[in-house]
Amino acid sequence: MTCDLEVDVNGEETFFVSKEILSSFSYRIKSLFTTLPTVEPVTFPLKVILHEFPGGAEAFELFVQYCYSFGNFQITPCNILTLFCAGSFMDTSETNLTNFREYLESIQTWSWFDLVTGLKQCQETFPLSETLGLFEKVTGAILEKVAFSNDTTPMDASPDSSMYRFSCDTKSTISTKNGTNSRNWWFEDLLFLKPEILERVVRIMVLHKFDHGITARFLFYYIKSGLSCLTIEEKKFAIEATIGLLDSLNRESLSCRGLFGILSVSAPLKINISHRDKLEAMIGCKIYQATLDNLLIPAPMGSGSLYDVNLVLRFLCYFSKSIMCEVIPRLKKVGSLMDLYLAEVAPDPALKPAKFAELTSALPPLARDCHDSLYRAIDIFFQVHSRLTEEEKTKICSAISYEKLTSDCCKQLTKNPKFPPRTAIRALASQHSMLKTLLHEPNSQPPNSISSNYDDDQVILYAKRVDLTMENENLKAVLEGMHWRVMELEKICGKLKGQMANMKNTRKHNSIMCRSSLPRLCS
Repeated sequence: MTCDLEVDVNGEETFFVSKEILSSFSYRIKSLFTTLPTVEPVTFPLKVILHEFPGGAEAFELFVQYCYSFGNFQITPCNILTLFCAGSFMDTSETNLTNFREYLESIQTWSWFDLVTGLKQCQETFPLSETLGLFEKVTGAILEKVAFSNDTTPMDASPDSSMYRFSCDTKSTISTKNGTNSRNWWFEDLLFLKPEILERVVRIMVLHKFDHGITARFLFYYIKSGLSCLTIEEKKFAIEATIGLLDSLNRESLSCRGLFGILSVSAPLKINISHRDKLEAMIGCKIYQATLDNLLIPAPMGSGSLYDVNLVLRFLCYFSKSIMCEVIPRLKKVGSLMDLYLAEVAPDPALKPAKFAELTSALPPLARDCHDSLYRAIDIFFQVHSRLTEEEKTKICSAISYEKLTSDCCKQLTKNPKFPPRTAIRALASQHSMLKTLLHEPNSQPPNSISSNYDDDQVILYAKRVDLTMENENLKAVLEGMHWRVMELEKICGKLKGQMANMKNTRKHNSIMCRSSLPRLCS
């Protein structure tokens, strides 16, 4: 047989083959020459250029081997998918395609290694493999393999795969049987997926009602470990696709830690605004699982602030929209977390009072049983920002519920010169009102502001044990603080009066001197 045909495959490689053999297996090649006009015989080979050949030069070479064997080629799970796509592209006979389809009927019996290899071939021959239904068929078989693995790694894996290493390592197998890792054994073997293929694989997982928790962990693992070889644009596409996929899953299956991981990776890539909003909304719904370190995100360059307070405010906004009455414990967790965050950001001299006020009032009253931590954070903020106006201070202090302050904190507030006088008066009135309520309702128990939980030795006060002596002591302490402020104001007023008197005397002396220096007029 003479090699009278030159075939250029995707510009990658050139093959010299027999036109007669190739035409007998490929209607595409046969029809190409039957439609050409009759020309005189030539001495050099004819040339055919194939564009977008699925699988490239390797797939074409496999199809040529099949043709030269006249159909007696050994078909295996490692070559069937590539051969099917190549044959379909070359318009091979229906008989050959039927043989390929029949072989694929046994896909459920394939080993894990064969299935992963088949998925790689589907990726290389995409999108034709999807059009032919091969991609979904292989992905479905992989998901069944994972679902019925009984949380153990398949023993038919290749020595090169992570599953084989797990199954051969006794310690690893034992340590993962009872942990979440026992369900994650297949993650590493699918890291080869390109972002657009990953998106389709996960869509099929969702369609097949695959466990959302495992699906989410796989996506987090992919973002953490599978982006190193991708370009900037590919990374951006992968993250945006992952965010869209996570948004389609049950929110309870998502990990707050994983979401913050995606947030940190996506920050320098400037992802689409809509995807960024989706990610922030998901984090907002799970912020009760966050830690202080998660929230201490550096502020954008040029803002001047230490931390990105606006981002945390958006998290809280999404959380407030998602919170339900039956999840009060989550609300209280976020309240405690925000107290820590406020104490951390309060010393930032570049933090604007308006933003700090937003942070203090971002959560509903139910989020905090005690406002002592809130008071201390505000105290720190006032110490650092010494030039605040009374109006700004009053707005910030409006977040404090004085009924939820312990008696010690309330005393400190009334004596604290950094707080507005109106705030001290309100704290005093609140404590006074609370004590009166206890006196008139003997069966009522005082709120947590009266009985501190921080000292086990402190006696819990009941209304029947409260007498006027204790009330008078509290009022006396408050009045002492107010008296101290009045004395300070009197000192300032005295100084101002002295200065004004000096100014008067100076002016009077100057006018006398001026008159005495003038000559007297004759009478």
